[in-house]
Amino acid sequence: MDLNWWIVVIIGCLALAGCIAIALLWPVGTEHRELRLLANTARLTRLPEYVRAERLRNLTTVATITLLLVAVVAALIAAARPSGLPSSATRSDAGQPEDIMVCVAGPVTDPAAKAVLGYFADRVASFSTERIGLTSPNRRVVPMTRDYQYAAARFADYAGGDAAGFEPAVSYADYAESVEDVLAMCLTGFPSFEDKTAQRRSLIYVGPDLLRDPADPRPALFGASDVRELVDAAGVQVNAVLIGPAGDALPALARDTGGLSFSADSAAAAKVAEIRSHPPAPTATDDDSITKSAETPDIPVGVALLALVALALWPVVMRR
Repeated sequence: MDLNWWIVVIIGCLALAGCIAIALLWPVGTEHRELRLLANTARLTRLPEYVRAERLRNLTTVATITLLLVAVVAALIAAARPSGLPSSATRSDAGQPEDIMVCVAGPVTDPAAKAVLGYFADRVASFSTERIGLTSPNRRVVPMTRDYQYAAARFADYAGGDAAGFEPAVSYADYAESVEDVLAMCLTGFPSFEDKTAQRRSLIYVGPDLLRDPADPRPALFGASDVRELVDAAGVQVNAVLIGPAGDALPALARDTGGLSFSADSAAAAKVAEIRSHPPAPTATDDDSITKSAETPDIPVGVALLALVALALWPVVMRR
């Protein structure tokens, strides 16, 4: 289980601890009244009726505290937007869940890059089982997530041209970045990228077909064969929206992995929409119809409601 808003749980636990501390430490005023003296109290407290009443009071106290704690904790978990739990929405017509990594190697100020980022900023809110991430040439700016509000805000910021936050300038003395290096960095953004998983995986590359001068003597980290091995091992569908002249390597990689490749133009967003209309084929699992929905609050909400109902009915049960 993942929680999208851990801060809600932290604040709630601190508030609960504060309430308990106040209840324990708050001075209780006692009424100044004359109490009637009783004889043979030791014998009275041993009477079956007294023992039964004392046991019932203790049981009621423990049950009330337990049910209140269960209701509060379950409500906090539900408010923190949990994901990954069984849910009534887990059976979805969308098929298997999908991980999407948007890999932008071109300048974020390029019209094609801005169009692609703007496309996802508008569409992320409509996702249901997908996770999405965003990688620039030198950093992971949005880790793979189902927090669609966060992802949409970040994509919108970068679509607005936040070049400094997207790709801070980094200079190297003995290294020249290549397209293969950027692709390898994007591939490592998939959780457990070394192996194939039940999640479908789609990588959308946006950038030039060539990043470095062919005459540059400085080495790169990855070659075309290395990237192909990573793609095959992870089971990733590679798609490309190429800025500038297109070569043969990326279109061939996209074709071999079941993806699409386009040259970027004024309709870059439409090209991405076409890519998204051809998602990766379902992977082999024990039950292809079962997926995880984006948020799964059903169980904690149900537990909280049951605890509150039990708390309300407890006095009725005890009177019987």
